[in-house]
Amino acid sequence: MSVCPPEKPSLRPKCPNFSSGPCAKRPGWSLDALCGAAIGRSHRARIGKDKLKRVIDETKDLLDLPPGYLVGIMAGSDTGAVEAALWSLLGPRPVDAFAWESFGKGWVSDCLKQLKLQTRSFVADFGKAPDFSQADFDHDIVLTWNGTTSGVIVPNGDWIAADRKGLTICDATSSIFAVPLPWEKLDAVTFSWQKVL
Repeated sequence: MSVCPPEKPSLRPKCPNFSSGPCAKRPGWSLDALCGAAIGRSHRARIGKDKLKRVIDETKDLLDLPPGYLVGIMAGSDTGAVEAALWSLLGPRPVDAFAWESFGKGWVSDCLKQLKLQTRSFVADFGKAPDFSQADFDHDIVLTWNGTTSGVIVPNGDWIAADRKGLTICDATSSIFAVPLPWEKLDAVTFSWQKVL
């Protein structure tokens, strides 16, 4: 059996604005946008470190983060960032996990089944918000600010105690640049640019 080389397509899409992830390339995008890109370079190279520092500094400015707040960049999209926060920050205290859509339910499952932490879960029906007044602020809190799949959003941070003893871990990928967040009440906030934009 002989294998023929693949033929180059003769038709091109009418709209070439496609990319990895659920986002389109910006209007006017061309390959010229890659001039000066650090493609194929180690993140440890000076050019990579400089680019990361610039993105971190600009993100802090864009989000208007309070003094002392840090920005970190990691692989794995928002899912990886939430997982890193859960696995590295939870454990010393019981956890109150709030969910009302698929991603939040995944974080509840991680706390209960993967990390096997003492967890109270407050899971509302799809399209409804849970009762946040049940939060115990001696516990760590895990929540998704805006449910990507359901569209249900936390109305504000008034319900989060300012004098809480536990941490508040927030998956904010569908709200980070869209709504004001109460930074002083959120201890670890995660997002991914490709979903946000």
